[in-house]
Amino acid sequence: MPAIVGAIKVITVGTASVVHVGDVITISPHSEVKTFAGAGSFNVGDGLSILNQNSVTNTFDSDLVDQPQVLNA
Repeated sequence: MPAIVGAIKVITVGTASVVHVGDVITISPHSEVKTFAGAGSFNVGDGLSILNQNSVTNTFDSDLVDQPQVLNA
């Protein structure tokens, strides 16, 4: 069934963003990222008390490609 879309306003679109208006069969973003973070890095909320005495983040990565984007055209 076709989509009926009214007025839209796009303020900003990032480099890995997807803007989808109407019908779609496949959405294929073109981005990959690898994040290294130590203990307690992504904790959020009110009144957190985090104690990390000896935190070590191992960033050694033996493989060359984690998530290839070859077939995303």
